[in-house]
Amino acid sequence: MKLYNELAHWWPLFSAPEDYAEEAELYWQIISKYKKGCKRALELGSGGGNNAFHLKHKCHFTLTDISPEMVRMSRKLNPECPHFVGDMRDLALKEAFDLVFIQDAIMYLTTEKDLEKVFQVARSHLKPDGILFIAPDFFKETFAPQTDHGGHDDASRSIRYLEWTYDSDPDDNIVETEYAYLVKEKGRETICVHDKAEVGVFSKKTWKELLEKAGFDVAFELIEHSELEPGSYFGIVGMMRQ
Repeated sequence: MKLYNELAHWWPLFSAPEDYAEEAELYWQIISKYKKGCKRALELGSGGGNNAFHLKHKCHFTLTDISPEMVRMSRKLNPECPHFVGDMRDLALKEAFDLVFIQDAIMYLTTEKDLEKVFQVARSHLKPDGILFIAPDFFKETFAPQTDHGGHDDASRSIRYLEWTYDSDPDDNIVETEYAYLVKEKGRETICVHDKAEVGVFSKKTWKELLEKAGFDVAFELIEHSELEPGSYFGIVGMMRQ
């Protein structure tokens, strides 16, 4: 996506850290239920670092993302956190953590094979009593076409976006999201930019089977977010099977 590369410098206005406060707290409530005294966490696909901006006060976070531009944005927001550029499918830090955390970056994996790779990477970075927590945007059972919009301003720049998610082929494991960005810098004309992404959509059964295959016991936890339809959003907890 352009947003994660040449347009990454717009990320803090596209998706501001304060937008993540509620969901970060909801995630931590679930994490704390399964893992007491979490001290060190690894986030895969940490993007611009908005989740870590809130969660780094709960424990020490190490942040990784495939996009160097997004890592650059996150370093500005979370200078106290170690950062690495890396693909969650083959990352190897040679460290062990109490928690591996993945939010919506997992959605950009569109095959079961890639999900399996990520689960193995997560397991290789966990202590024996550590947990994996994943917050996918949706499952096959919960997906519905939707639109969204938003954006923010600073002293010299503004962005507004329209987001449209749809499924052009219900028989595959991919749904599409298209974006229209209106970006304006002080003293310049407003520009419209189109962006597009494909994301994976899998059933809860598939998630559970692949995680169990990777050596995790699995629990689904309902997340009741004030901006989402009740009963539509779930986190996945993977507990290391000994």
